[in-house]
Amino acid sequence: MKDKYLTVTALTRYIKRKLDIDPHLREVFLRGEISNFKHHSRGHMYMTIKDDRSRVQAVMFAGNNRYLKFRPENGMIVQIKGEISVYEVHGQYQLYIHQMEPGGIGALYLAYEQLKEKLQKLGLFDAVHKRKIPPFPNHIGVITSPTGAAVRDILTTIKRRYPTVHVTVLPVLVQGERAEKSIIHAIEQANELGMFDTLIVGRGGGSIEELWTFNEEAVARAVFNSKIPIISAVGHETDVTIIDYVADLRAATPTGAAEEAVPHEEELKNRIASYKRTLTKDMSQKLGQNKDLLKRLLNSYAFRYPEQLLKQKEQELDDNTDRLHKNMRRRLEEKQSVVSNFYKRMLTLHPQTQFKSAEETLQQLIKRNTNGMKNIYDRNAGELKRRMDKLSLLNPVDIMKRGFALPYGTHGQIIKSTEQVTERDKLTVKIQDGRLHCEVLAVEGGKEHE
Repeated sequence: MKDKYLTVTALTRYIKRKLDIDPHLREVFLRGEISNFKHHSRGHMYMTIKDDRSRVQAVMFAGNNRYLKFRPENGMIVQIKGEISVYEVHGQYQLYIHQMEPGGIGALYLAYEQLKEKLQKLGLFDAVHKRKIPPFPNHIGVITSPTGAAVRDILTTIKRRYPTVHVTVLPVLVQGERAEKSIIHAIEQANELGMFDTLIVGRGGGSIEELWTFNEEAVARAVFNSKIPIISAVGHETDVTIIDYVADLRAATPTGAAEEAVPHEEELKNRIASYKRTLTKDMSQKLGQNKDLLKRLLNSYAFRYPEQLLKQKEQELDDNTDRLHKNMRRRLEEKQSVVSNFYKRMLTLHPQTQFKSAEETLQQLIKRNTNGMKNIYDRNAGELKRRMDKLSLLNPVDIMKRGFALPYGTHGQIIKSTEQVTERDKLTVKIQDGRLHCEVLAVEGGKEHE
């Protein structure tokens, strides 16, 4: 009973073998919308292909998607050729894409628009990178097919317009798988040789598939990296390729490129003849003016009477010399006066003069201060004497010298009134030369005893 049960791996492998041998699933043509698109760092593309009812997981390995002419995006309708198999790890069937192209518009046109947008964002079309085509080249390199009509048109036009220039054809393939490397190699070789002033890169007209080499990113970058100015000349006037945007100058046709690369010899000759006529006219006019000037000079006073003019000039020279000397003396006197004034000012500002002046000022201030202090002293001394005299009049001691005495009670108080004492009170009477201890025998008061 145990052998009846399969492992998940065994079941998945059985289903995978069944799908792999089904001829209807070995080559599947499918149309649907891309979603959940992811471009892995290893180059593989993973996505979901869906319609309005169902979806299937899909993968396109790097070995297959490197040939894509466009960049898949979410929401894009695509037409796919591939096969159905099982991815054993997840146990689910999925679509392995071998080929894919846009379902709405052509793959080449979409690839053209996507590359154009990419290079424009990178700045390869910016005018700042455009180099000026030399107006009078010495050597032109033509990168094109050596057998096409384009090379004949270019060589014929250059020879007719500017036969003195050297032209070298660098033969390349202009369509097919090897054309891309052939054109890139020719551009790089021309830059390494360092002998060309201008390069013309192009071919005759054709379909978008035939012109596709000139829409390859590698070719566009080779044109951009060229140190030599490049004129693009691909197809007819309505054909515009990627290198037309990158090149330094775009010509509508190979013949137009030749006309842009060189000037027209006849036009140059006519221009030179015009310059010659203008120069001759200007020289003739200038010569006539100078003749008139010379005639006026010959008839002038200086040429007719040179001796008198010389004497006059000598006299003017003497006058000017005298005037110069006079002015010099006047200027010298002015400068001397200025110097003298400066010297006097300098003496007044000299430190010794300043010190002497300051010393005199100091002595005056000292004298003034001394006098002021003496006046203050005398004034204060007189005032002090007056106050001392006044104080002497009020001094009790001085009063006692005149025969007065001061009585004091037992508690040391001065007796000023008879009301302060009674009979038999002890008193101390202070006189000039001592004290008297007395006893009150009687007290008499009243104005009648005064």
